Amino acid sequence: MMLGTVVLQPQGHICLRGVSKSYDGDTYIVRDLDLDIEKGEFLTLLGPSGSGKTTTLMMLAGFEFPTSGSIDFDGEAMQDRPPEKRDIGMVFQSYALFPHMSVAENVGYSLRVRGVAKAELDRRVRDALAMVQLEQFANRKPSALSGGQQQRVALARALVFEPRLVLMDEPLGALDKKLREDLQLEIRHIADKLDLTVVYVTHDQSEALTMSDRIAIFNDGKIQQIGNARDIYAAPANRFVASFVGDNNCLCATVEAIDGDIVRARLTSGDIVSAIRTDHAREGAAATIAIRPESIRFAGGDLPGVVKGHVADVVYYGDQIRIHVELSGGARIVTKSAPGTLHASTEIGAPVFLTWDALQARALDARQAKQ
Repeated sequence: MMLGTVVLQPQGHICLRGVSKSYDGDTYIVRDLDLDIEKGEFLTLLGPSGSGKTTTLMMLAGFEFPTSGSIDFDGEAMQDRPPEKRDIGMVFQSYALFPHMSVAENVGYSLRVRGVAKAELDRRVRDALAMVQLEQFANRKPSALSGGQQQRVALARALVFEPRLVLMDEPLGALDKKLREDLQLEIRHIADKLDLTVVYVTHDQSEALTMSDRIAIFNDGKIQQIGNARDIYAAPANRFVASFVGDNNCLCATVEAIDGDIVRARLTSGDIVSAIRTDHAREGAAATIAIRPESIRFAGGDLPGVVKGHVADVVYYGDQIRIHVELSGGARIVTKSAPGTLHASTEIGAPVFLTWDALQARALDARQAKQ
């Protein structure tokens, strides 16, 4: 008699089902979380402070246990196992290096705890330090290294015992901008070279867009959207994602008509605009029209589909000029242009006319986030 087909999970597959976390039984930091992480994937958990991303990472690590739900690694239940039984590497923002140990001793610590023979330990420590380009600093103490070098040591320590999952909690947050950008690429190259499965927590959207195979956007204890960088940037699922990831104009409107995949909506200023329809769009219902600043063009006059306003602010960024346009009723639209391509007045108070391609705007749910 056939009892059913057993579906084997791929090696390295991480599965969270119905995971929730509450400390008082009333307020939930993470709520009913379902998430699959594939072997070799670089997944970033992105969101504001208090959104649930770090708590999710801590539950994967075993430093926190879920109130309910399951966490499986390769089909094995992990939700009740302590960190040392999960075969994970951790990299923290604070480096967490032992100050009395040398760089080599810090990197080899987890191998010593596991009882690895000295010859094998020394070889793996050398390989790990070579991977992060710190072989020449093996005998130095952490205090003799820069912040970027210390973070490389922390990365080598997390990778030296070849864990099946690497967790990184804001690892670059304490570094300056240039070094942070350099290490973003370095970490990603190492992850690709070693086929690592990485879960990376950050509140820095540019970091997430640069490094990730997929990004999970967290807010209010839930994943609001998960996908690759291009999809999340170009097609935000709701108003929260549109506002949080990159610059976006989120304009209050009412849907007047729907023609196939295109919505015609009236802004509070009275202007009629067009946008791509989403599942939330209904005739007569409130909507949020989301349009990126770089997708907005200046028009030559008051034509159908054009939004009218006046220049409220002009901000020069060197590689771009942002003009803030105030509409009647007080709503604002921010435009973004390269300095040599701007064909509009930049005088405060000057009238301007704006337009965009309907396929570059989205008619989203008027609410702030998916509940």
